[in-house]
Amino acid sequence: MIGIVLAALSGLVWGVGDFAGGKASQRVDSKTVVVLSKAASIPLLLLFLVLMPAAPHAGALGWGAAAGALGMVGMMVFYRAMAGGAMTIVAPVSAVTTALLPVAAGLLSGERPGALALTGAGCAIVAIALVSLAPGGDSDGDGAGRISARLLGMALGAGVAFGLFFICLSAASDAAGGAAGMWPVLGAQVTAVVLGAPLLLRGRGAARPSGTPLRWLLAAGMLDMSANALYVLAVQRGDLSIIAPVASLYPVSTVLLAMLVDRERLRPVQLAGLGLAATALVLVAS
Repeated sequence: MIGIVLAALSGLVWGVGDFAGGKASQRVDSKTVVVLSKAASIPLLLLFLVLMPAAPHAGALGWGAAAGALGMVGMMVFYRAMAGGAMTIVAPVSAVTTALLPVAAGLLSGERPGALALTGAGCAIVAIALVSLAPGGDSDGDGAGRISARLLGMALGAGVAFGLFFICLSAASDAAGGAAGMWPVLGAQVTAVVLGAPLLLRGRGAARPSGTPLRWLLAAGMLDMSANALYVLAVQRGDLSIIAPVASLYPVSTVLLAMLVDRERLRPVQLAGLGLAATALVLVAS
């Protein structure tokens, strides 16, 4: 049960972090937001390492580094796909792929969760797709309509990268015998910063964040890293095939914040997704 709670918390925090990152990206280049937010979170991560001590483990760091690389690649591909239009297809395809991959990996590795829990995981995956649907227009409008094979491939590629991110963080805990502590998160954050640094150097002419955008950026970094930490703790206490779909419900909190803060209107299909997400949480916790 504690694993489900931690997974739900990680999804909640990830969603809030995504909202903060989105607000920062309204005035600052998205690549700058991603890289600087991850770099800014490292001091807090070091504090977590002190508060939750565990022996350093090469396997945990290695799997964490792989997760960080995959997460960074996934973000870059996802942003490019979203910029290409057809967001009503790109976002849910990516989100569902992200959730499905760890479920398959967990079941193939021998996990056998109960029927109710598996049903809840399935509900979570459908809920993720529904909540991720962006407002659409006609077939010629931005954010909707026709999608090229290239954009669909990018959406799938981003989803695969994010799904492998979840799997690698789970493998990091397995490699350390369930006592990896925050070392996988350290490997992930440092690797993401190292890979992202050249992007910042190439874009030295871009505007530097300050004021409100900087505060949003810092919040995004702290929240994203904290969500990673909660997820690592969750997979140490539950099955990957159940933990990952619950953690992947992060679009729920992003959408709710957009509604409450930015006064965005929810579509009926998104409201149905929110209800299905609640159903999923009840089933997996049964």
